[in-house]
Amino acid sequence: MDYKKTNAPLTTVTRDMIAMAEQTGNVYETVCIIGKRANQIAADLKKELEKKLAEFASSDNLEEVSENREQIEISRFYEKLPKPTLIATQEYIEHKLYFSNPLKEKDHLKD
Repeated sequence: MDYKKTNAPLTTVTRDMIAMAEQTGNVYETVCIIGKRANQIAADLKKELEKKLAEFASSDNLEEVSENREQIEISRFYEKLPKPTLIATQEYIEHKLYFSNPLKEKDHLKD
């Protein structure tokens, strides 16, 4: 997914967790779903950033480290992106997340 084009807010927003929990029926379960998705997003963003910064790594003399303007611009761009928790929350609100609870599905099969 392209996290750069998300419409998630850049700052923290107060949310009504009871209203958000309507999909699952449980506030804790909702927070767990959003938290797991936020971890996935953070890992993806970290891999992407490391991949872009690896292009600038050189095996020359390590003592001669000079700041690279492109590296700084890339780092600033990633710093300005919404935090992974905000992106995950926005995805949850927009019903873009697929989630299932195997325990609930197991209980429904018994009935």
